[in-house]
Parts: sequence; C-alpha cells; structure tokens
Amino acid sequence: MRYKAVFKVYAAGLYLEQKASTPAEVQDQSGPKRIRVAMLRDINSAELGKLFSRGMEDNMDKTAFTQLIPGVLRMSQIFSDHKRLLAGEEFTVDLIPGTGVQVSVKGIPQGEPIREPAFFSALLGIWLGPQPADWNLRNALLGKE
Repeated sequence: MRYKAVFKVYAAGLYLEQKASTPAEVQDQSGPKRIRVAMLRDINSAELGKLFSRGMEDNMDKTAFTQLIPGVLRMSQIFSDHKRLLAGEEFTVDLIPGTGVQVSVKGIPQGEPIREPAFFSALLGIWLGPQPADWNLRNALLGKE
C-alpha cells in the first residue's frame, strides 16, 4: 500500500518467478517480472508519470538516467494520454525477456514495448531503490513485515 500523508494512493504488487527478499535478489532474476499498481483514489495520470520519472531519477546515477530518457518520455506520454486513473483502475509494467518492457493500462497494452534493457530495473528503483517512494511499501514488496 502506498500512502501519501495519511491517504492510501495505490496498492502495488511485485510478481517474480522466485521469491526475493532484497532488491539485489530481484534484479538478479533473469525471468519475467511484473509490477501491478491498483489505484485506491483518483489521480491525474500526467502527475503520476512525472512522479515516476522523478522516482527513477532519484534512485540512479544521473548519467545512467539520461540513457533512459526515451523510455521515460514514452511512459510519461502513456500516462498523459489517459488523463486520469480512477480508484479501482490499474496498470501493469511487465519485463518480458527478449522483448522489453510492456506497459498496460486497464488491461490494454500501450503500444510497442520499451526496449532499453535497463528501463525495468530503473523503474523498480522507485519502490526498491535506496530512496524508495515508501519504505513500508518497499518492505511489503520484498515480503517483509
């Protein structure tokens, strides 16, 4: 559960082929991975896209981040196109080995996969990085109390 102050914003799930209890264990897995986010309140999608971009940038080297700009812009555009995500709606981000990162909103794939190999790892940094969006959510995604 992601909280902003005392408000529930979204619920997130991390899906892996094998259980992982550290960010390194998550990154080391080579199979498919998924982040699923279910909105618990209405949110402006463009703002969500900006928060994701900032969350990625805050959790990685600036030079590495600049190499991911095309994928970041693409994901921001996907969210901008949807205007608002309403409570109960969800999106998923799938890492598909050999294909790339597929973003789906409300169950519908949004164009071609993002091909930058490091994009999914950078995206995971939002939740699992050294400066996660929410420490309690980070621990929950890693199966900790």
